[in-house]
Amino acid sequence: MEEKYKVNGAITAFQVRLIDQDGAPVGIVSVREAILKAKEVGLDLVEIAPQANPPVCKIIDYGKLKYELQKKKTIAKKKQKNIEVKEIKLTPSIGDHDYKVKLLGIKRFIEEENKVKITLKFRGREVSHKEIGEKLLNRLIDDVKDFAKCEGKPQLDGKQIMMMLSPQIASQ
Repeated sequence: MEEKYKVNGAITAFQVRLIDQDGAPVGIVSVREAILKAKEVGLDLVEIAPQANPPVCKIIDYGKLKYELQKKKTIAKKKQKNIEVKEIKLTPSIGDHDYKVKLLGIKRFIEEENKVKITLKFRGREVSHKEIGEKLLNRLIDDVKDFAKCEGKPQLDGKQIMMMLSPQIASQ
């Protein structure tokens, strides 16, 4: 962990604005005097606002401060939501039941707030009938419009058509 606070002897200013352990302002004192006051109560002198003139220092337990900062960082990390991209593969000749199963999979991924990449793969000479694939993707877009939105138009890339679906943002 990087040291972002100067403690005790690492403080380079000659005078500091001191705040005691109870949070009450003491005033502007020399660094040496501030460190002595901190040692008297068994705590550390920590520079909390180095950009101020003179810098603001507080008498606190540095170990406890580091612990609190680490705890806040951990809580923030837990609250973060990672959005994954899941992929569903289709073919133009997909059966009706298989299509419904794929649709349920898409719905499950979207409910988990993941993006879904739809890949429609053409085999052999199927690529000469792109309109069948486009018709299938338009049907899919129509079926998912209640819970997902399409990010851009489906794009042909070689022997496959791809498109991205993302969860709809609930209006407030």
